[in-house]
Amino acid sequence: MKKWLILIGVVLIVLIIGGSPFFIVDVTQTAIVVQLGKPVRIVIEPGLQFKVPFVQNVIYFDKRLLDYDTTSQDVITQDKKTLLLDNFAKWRIKDPLKVYEAFQTQQAALGRLDDIIYSELRVELGRHDLAEIVSTARSTIMETVTARANVKAAAYGIEVDDVRIKRADLPEQNEKAVFTRMEAEREREAKRYRSEGAEEAQKIRSEAEKEREIILAEAYKISQTAMGEGDAKAFRIYAQAYQKDVEFFEFMRTMEAYKKSLDKETTLVLSPDSEFLKYLK
Repeated sequence: MKKWLILIGVVLIVLIIGGSPFFIVDVTQTAIVVQLGKPVRIVIEPGLQFKVPFVQNVIYFDKRLLDYDTTSQDVITQDKKTLLLDNFAKWRIKDPLKVYEAFQTQQAALGRLDDIIYSELRVELGRHDLAEIVSTARSTIMETVTARANVKAAAYGIEVDDVRIKRADLPEQNEKAVFTRMEAEREREAKRYRSEGAEEAQKIRSEAEKEREIILAEAYKISQTAMGEGDAKAFRIYAQAYQKDVEFFEFMRTMEAYKKSLDKETTLVLSPDSEFLKYLK
């Protein structure tokens, strides 16, 4: 009885320290059974599986579409601008055996994938100017990088589904230079707008002054015409009145002349037989 208890205890200890002959494969995983460093079996179907304790161990690889996200890295464009690039990719392990033979682990494979994608990005972005990368040619660039990275990664059993630029920034010192240039350009634009505005204002003032002078001239013309017509009408009335009673009209005009010229402050030196004094005799 004691022997059986000892045997059971040994088995339990072996199981505790990792000598279990069983392992579980999840539905999202592919397992490779390795014996003395060499792969002997690939397990695709999920469930409880068997391995030789201590002699064999299991390496797991994820069979789902995986995310790859890297830290920002510098890339130089065709027009010699430095970009701080942050990109991500979608990838999957197509051939777990190839991945194991090349890298042994999934994490090591991810490091190689990082090198491949960054290399292709650096090459392709170096063929385009900054403006193209930021706006017009980004989709084409990403398609090209994805295709080339997939070709290189396929040799290791990896499939690259998509590569995208998440963010592209200028380094801090470049940002300051760009902002300074943008401020100078905006200031130049503002001066041009102010100059054009002043020119337009001067044109408006000139046109207004011209119209003012034309209106005043027309008004003066109309007033002078009206005054002339009024004087002419007054002369006709005077003439008509004069013709009705010449002597009375002459008398009235002389009285008006006396009224305006004969006062205490006026001294007239006239001949006694002057025509002007005929009504005072």
